Amino acid sequence: MLTIGQLAAYSGVTIRAVRHYHQIGLLPEPKRDASGYRSYTAEAVVQLIRIRTLAEAGVPLARVQELLVADEEGFAAAVADIDRRLRGEIRELQEHRRRIAKLAAGDSLALPASVTGYLDRMRAVGAPDLMVEMERDAWILIAAQLPDRIDEFMVEKEAQLEDPLMREFLRTMGALVDGDDESEALLAQTADLVVEMAEQAAARGELDGQDEALPDGSFVDLLDTVVLAAGPRMVRLRDRIQELMVERGWSGLVRMERVEQRGSGA
Repeated sequence: MLTIGQLAAYSGVTIRAVRHYHQIGLLPEPKRDASGYRSYTAEAVVQLIRIRTLAEAGVPLARVQELLVADEEGFAAAVADIDRRLRGEIRELQEHRRRIAKLAAGDSLALPASVTGYLDRMRAVGAPDLMVEMERDAWILIAAQLPDRIDEFMVEKEAQLEDPLMREFLRTMGALVDGDDESEALLAQTADLVVEMAEQAAARGELDGQDEALPDGSFVDLLDTVVLAAGPRMVRLRDRIQELMVERGWSGLVRMERVEQRGSGA
């Protein structure tokens, strides 16, 4: 007869594991003898080795009892089922590894490759870092809501980067954001560029589907708050550019639309 320590040693497990198997009903717990000790037989050692072998093979403890009592056909079917589950878990872990490897660059977090490529191109054409970060955060929000449309949006955004007006806009914004020049002349030039791009987009009919492109009006407001996280200077620049845009008959940077110009009369 064996003590619990001997049972554990002969079976290649810990005493804690033996007690756990008792607790969940995998290993019958013998009655105590007159001295208050439990004693085990060779049968318990054999049973515990079988439990350990199944557990080490990846069989969930919840299914070990099923395999211990299964006939040959049932055992084969259960093992095949467990093997399918393990292969699925392996594929899932491999996908996790692939995603983790892609996160080496901060822009890759929560963004598809089409967006990170667009952000890289923004940097390449001279966009200030703060604007790239704002775009990144905005696209994280959009990608979470409209994942199936991201690649479609990126085709449009990539095309915009080829527009000389857009490149000039990014240059002037760089001077405003990264430099010390917040002159009215530079602000007005920036507003002129935005309005000219809006006029051209409207002429091509590209502003007609703005309402359908985003989930709802509150989401537009949410995107607009990305500017708030960029700091008070960026908010101040945004507000002044929008004021100048209104003077030129346009409003909005996320959702652009025509407005009645001041002093034009009703």
